[in-house]
Parts: sequence; C-alpha cells; structure tokens
Amino acid sequence: MIKTYKFRLRPTKKQIEKLDWTLETCRTLYNSCLVDRNRHYKETCKGLSRIDQQRILVQDKKNITYLTDIHSQVLQDVLFRVEKAYKNFFRRLKDKSGKAGFPRFKLVGRYDSITYTQSGFEIIDGKLILSKIGTVKLKQNRSIKGIVKTCNIKKENNKWYVCLSVKYTKYTVYNSIVKEKIIINNHIGVDMGIKSLAVLSNGKVISNPKYLAKSEDKLIKKQKQLSKKKKGSNNRKKEVKKVAKFHKRIVNQRKDFQHKESRKIVDNYDAIGAEDLKIKNVVKNHHLAKSIHDSGWGQFLSYLKYKAEEAGKLFMKVNPRNTSKTCYKCGYIYKEMTLDIREWICPVCHTMHDRDVNAANIIDKRMLEKIRLEWPKYTLAETGSMDDIVDSNIYALKSIPSLKQEASSVRAR
Repeated sequence: MIKTYKFRLRPTKKQIEKLDWTLETCRTLYNSCLVDRNRHYKETCKGLSRIDQQRILVQDKKNITYLTDIHSQVLQDVLFRVEKAYKNFFRRLKDKSGKAGFPRFKLVGRYDSITYTQSGFEIIDGKLILSKIGTVKLKQNRSIKGIVKTCNIKKENNKWYVCLSVKYTKYTVYNSIVKEKIIINNHIGVDMGIKSLAVLSNGKVISNPKYLAKSEDKLIKKQKQLSKKKKGSNNRKKEVKKVAKFHKRIVNQRKDFQHKESRKIVDNYDAIGAEDLKIKNVVKNHHLAKSIHDSGWGQFLSYLKYKAEEAGKLFMKVNPRNTSKTCYKCGYIYKEMTLDIREWICPVCHTMHDRDVNAANIIDKRMLEKIRLEWPKYTLAETGSMDDIVDSNIYALKSIPSLKQEASSVRAR
C-alpha cells in the first residue's frame, strides 16, 4: 500500500532562494520540452518521446552548466510530467469527454513542486537532506512506517512542505490475498449526503460543517477587494495571497474534520461499506455540485479506505443503485420516490423509513452479501447477521408495481 506523509519544512533564506530558483528552472525546462515536442511534430509529423528528450537533456547539461546545480532525478521528473500531460491529452481525445485540453505552458508561479523519484534525499535526526539544496529543518510530528519511495517538495502560499510517498505491506489490505481467516465482529454501512456529511446504518448522523458555505460572505468580500486591484501591481499580488490563504484555511478545516470522523469509524468497525459513487457524474447537477464539493465526498471516502487498509480492516464499495428506494426489511422498491421525500412507508411490510438511514442499511446488507459470495476468508462473528440478508424470494417483490395511493400519502407527510 502507498501512503503519503506530509510535513512542514523550515528552510533558511538561502535555501528558499535556491528552492525558488529550482522551481523556476524546472518550469523553464517544462516549457522548452513542450516547444521541442511541437516543433518536432511539425517538422517530421512524428512525436518526440520521453527517452528522446532525456538524450537531449544529457547534451543540454553539457552546454548549459547551471542545469548541473539541480539533481538529475528532479530534471528527469520534469520530462515525466510532460509525458503525462500528453498521455492525458490523448486519453481525453479518445474518450471524447469534454475538452481535450492540449498541454499548455506553465506561467510564473504555476510550477510549484519538484520530485526526487528514487534518491537524493534522506531524513536524519529530524532533518531532511536534499541533494544540491542542503539540510532543511523538518517539523516531523509522527514517525514514518515503511520504505520511502519518493520525496516531493511543494510550495503552498509561501510555505514549504515535503510529501513522502511510503510503501509498506505490514497489514492485510483490500483486494489482496488473505492468508488467514478474519472474523468481522461488527460492520457498518455509510451513506453520503449533503444536509449531513454521512449517515450510518446504526442511525448515527455525521453532521456537515459546510465550511465553505459559512465562510462564503467573507470570501466574497476578499474577492471583491482583489478585483479592484490593478493587474500586475504589488497590491494585487498581496490580495491574491490573502485569498489563497483563506481558501487554504477552509481546506484545512474540512480535512481536519474528516480525518477525525473517519478515524472514529475505522476504530469501531471491522468492515465498512460505502456506495461506489461516480462523483464526476453526480456534480453535473449544477443545483447540487457546490454543496457536494463543500461536503468533500471523495476525500472522506478516500480517508476511510486508506485508514481501513492501514488498520487491517475491510473497506468495500457496493452498487449504489436504488439504495434509497429499496426497503431494507423486505426488498420492495419505491420507484416513484423523488429527492424531496425524506421519509416513506413501505406498502408491503409497512415499515417507516428515514431515507438516509434506510440507504445506509441497504449498503450494509449489500456489503455482507458481497462478503459471503466473494470473500470466503471473512466470517461474521454474529451468525444471524448473514441470515438477515434479503434472499432471492424476498427480492422478487421488486416486480410489484408501486402503489400510487401510498406514494401520495407519503408525499403528504
């Protein structure tokens, strides 16, 4: 499993100057690689590969001496980024999903990170040793578990951070071969929402702080002040930093909250189920897109996933189809349900449902059914829980037509 540790760096003034110079040099190299590729294609009607550009870079280092002041792997990573930009462009062309987005030049300030891919970095006694830059003070607030693969130095709002990608295989992870039988003592289904961040199958509701919505008035004022500044002026640059700092504060608040809530879930449950949501498709609804982005569904689910893998727990995504419309007691599907209906009564078993809690229970049941069919190495401590899964005979109730009389009475509630 790959995990990233992010720590704050405390470079000196000379080190900051060297880091800024390195970023600017890499930005220039990135843009020149784009020029070389475009020129080569116009002249020969053939593409220029990364390997070809690596050979060109070797010759450039002999003629341009200041390139030797940057670690070789940092320069090679620039070529990998150029190659990735072109691959993404051709992939979007093939998929025909929106604008293809031909690779563009990086403007000043838009190239904000460098990467040591294999070597050239080392952590000793709480300090980060970077080749060609020096020994940088590191604010390391936790120990690193595993083998460090890459080191990414990133600049955010005039602050420097290091992101260390670590690979370790200490725990059993999802989609790997389980050698020993694992007993699931407790399990939970998680339904993502907007009014509340998530609802669990046991009825617990995780509130949605809506940090962006609460800070929107202040953000509008700051953006208005920014729009009044003359482009290119120092005052505008100062306002840009203030707006960026304010956005970063909102992001940090959301991350902190979701880290804490996801940790509580992973610590208390052995198996966690969630919907396999296509968030890119969901946010196409412009009435809900802003609220969904403010909630941070994808980020919260990714936190649950990696925390569960790290702890040796099971995180599983299930089919999201009709989770809100299916009665978790009998399997009846209320086809006419709309988004404004938050509570409904099943016309077959007469169970009253809260829309979100019912969806979370369906997610939990689908996860258990998937474990029973596809994960024989996992067993439940409560044998009765598996028997509660809706069988094929009850699922036959899906064919029952929806009753308009009951549906209208639910809307009237």
